[in-house]
Amino acid sequence: MSTRSSLLTRVEGGIAWISLNRPEQRNALDIPSLQALHALLDELNADPAVRVLVLTGNGKSFCAGADLAEWAAAEARGALESYGWTEAAHALMSRLHGFAKPTIAAINGTAVGAGMDLSLCCDFRIAAQSARFKAGYTSMAYAPDAGASWHLPRLIGSEQAKRLLFLDELWGAERALAAGLVGEVCADEQLLPLAGELATRLASGPTFAFAQTKTLIEDGARRSLAEQLEAERNAGLLCGRSEDGAEALRAAMEKRAPQFIGR
Repeated sequence: MSTRSSLLTRVEGGIAWISLNRPEQRNALDIPSLQALHALLDELNADPAVRVLVLTGNGKSFCAGADLAEWAAAEARGALESYGWTEAAHALMSRLHGFAKPTIAAINGTAVGAGMDLSLCCDFRIAAQSARFKAGYTSMAYAPDAGASWHLPRLIGSEQAKRLLFLDELWGAERALAAGLVGEVCADEQLLPLAGELATRLASGPTFAFAQTKTLIEDGARRSLAEQLEAERNAGLLCGRSEDGAEALRAAMEKRAPQFIGR
């Protein structure tokens, strides 16, 4: 397991496990931790040994959002608008959302503000029973600033998004599941095993095709049906030319399970 001051990382069986590692600050995101996670994502995205990413938190919280101590210090020196947190957070959210390989948020505790937004950038969200979700923005007299206003309406609809953002309600895991904010809830002690099972299934799959599918889903809302069909045609051509595509066809003809390599 490798460590950066704010992260714990290990790669095993094609799965990159990342734990936010500022438990005393409830894994709050200061600028160094935002930048460290962004740099790590760049490394993992370029590493062919990594086929799936799992993001969780060390300790009792998933992520408490922006580091309020850093925020207050910036306010005290008159640098709130220029100290760089928003730019670093936006760059990270874009990087995680656009990560080419499947991503899983294993939400082990409270996810607030940008911490909740971090989970929303992942492809899959599994919540421990003790997980809690809170937008946190209007309590600080702020509008969303780390992607919540984009992700939430797409995941849970406009009215539920406004309820979570305007009223700043604290949602438990079951409420989050019912609303569609997460895809699965489990006992706390089953969180990482369950995330590992899903990650293993994904890692053994055709991750090149997953990447094409992910792009199609994300870009589809901006296209007409005719444009989307053309994009699907182009993606299909790329998949057909891939090594995994050739292996899938061979395996089908030989009546055996395919062995995908992600290329």
